[in-house]
Parts: sequence; structure tokens; C-alpha cells
Amino acid sequence: MLQILELTRDNIICTKADGNLTELDMEKIHPLIHNILKTGKKVRWYFEMENFTGWSIEGLWADAKMDLSHAKDYEKIAMVGEKKWQDWITQFMKPFTNAEIRYFDRNEKESARQWIGQ
Repeated sequence: MLQILELTRDNIICTKADGNLTELDMEKIHPLIHNILKTGKKVRWYFEMENFTGWSIEGLWADAKMDLSHAKDYEKIAMVGEKKWQDWITQFMKPFTNAEIRYFDRNEKESARQWIGQ
């Protein structure tokens, strides 16, 4: 499940992923991205993972399509996680976007929020 956090504002999208993400979860984000792009700004995404297990096949495909179609529209992505494979995902994403991407451990949540807002 993907939850939109109250910290979402201006050109910052804040989400929390729990469990397995589906295509419907990814569809929640697309309108937020388009609303930010209409203002002429680039997207900053705070992506927190708690008990995150990955994506369904449809969710992974929807995420990949969205990320590829908006690769130039992201400015910063903060990935906050609790497992080594989540750091690996962050490294894997880097060649596919112009965004600055950083991984933060869960105990660095506040640092990640500050970084995404700078």
C-alpha cells in the first residue's frame, strides 16, 4: 500500500510504502506529478519504506512506465528504508533519471526530509 503523507506540499511528494505496491498505488502518484509539472517546477519525492516488500508485477510495470516517462521531471528523490536491498534499488535507479537520488536509513528520516526540502 502507498500512503500519501501530509508533508506533501508545493513540489514535494511524500509517501510511505508498506507491504506490496500495486498498479493502483502507482496511479495515486501520477496526478500529483502532473500538478507539480503544471507549475513549471520539478518533482521532489520523499519515499519512505516500512515493511516494504516490493511491487506486484502490474505495480512494477506501472512504476517503471511512470519513472521512464518522467525521468527528466524529477529533481530529487529521497529513499528512506530499512534493508540493504532498498539501498540497492536506489543505486539501480540512478542511470534512469536526472534526479539526485539518495538513500537514508530509517533512523535518518528527519535528515531525508530536510534534504528533500532544500
